[in-house]
Amino acid sequence: MKNCIVVFLLLPFQIICSQNMDIEMLRAINVGRNTHLDPAFELVTNSAAPVSIGVPVILFGAGLIKKDTLGINKSLYVGASVISAAIITNILKYSIDRPRPFETYPDIEQATHAGSPSFPSGHTSDAFSLATSLSIAYPKWYVIIPGYAWAFTVAYSRMHLGVHYPSDVLAGALIGAGSAYLCYKGQQWLTQKRNIIIKGF
Repeated sequence: MKNCIVVFLLLPFQIICSQNMDIEMLRAINVGRNTHLDPAFELVTNSAAPVSIGVPVILFGAGLIKKDTLGINKSLYVGASVISAAIITNILKYSIDRPRPFETYPDIEQATHAGSPSFPSGHTSDAFSLATSLSIAYPKWYVIIPGYAWAFTVAYSRMHLGVHYPSDVLAGALIGAGSAYLCYKGQQWLTQKRNIIIKGF
């Protein structure tokens, strides 16, 4: 655990050291891209927030209507995963305060709106948090494959549209998936504690 924390804390310095590789990878994706695909990728990129918020809300509503306690608990887990990822991402964004690639490199074309600092990618963390939590809550191929296909497309769209470096996207994916896993383990721990208390009575 200590080694993981050290690696995570050193990540910004590792990014700075690999800046040349980072920008070259982004140039390969953004510069000379097929601009006809921009509207499609912008549609995908703009779906990250509403889908990440909407899915757990819909699951929660369905659980209430069906009076399905397990379904409600799953929806709360998915929602908590997305919220946790968003909080961690925003803390890092404003702590590291990395400029967007198009602000530093004039040849990178910004093809969609981008306001906050660059590292890590919030859209990517939202998407991977949702995909991972849904895959854990509903471990079926028809949930896992579409979920991660959408998440990877969101991640790629951020680079295609010139608003994130590859390292921003990678960090966002790790934060999203990691938040979902940690929330899952946390929910398991709380359930065990609650069962112990109930049995004690």
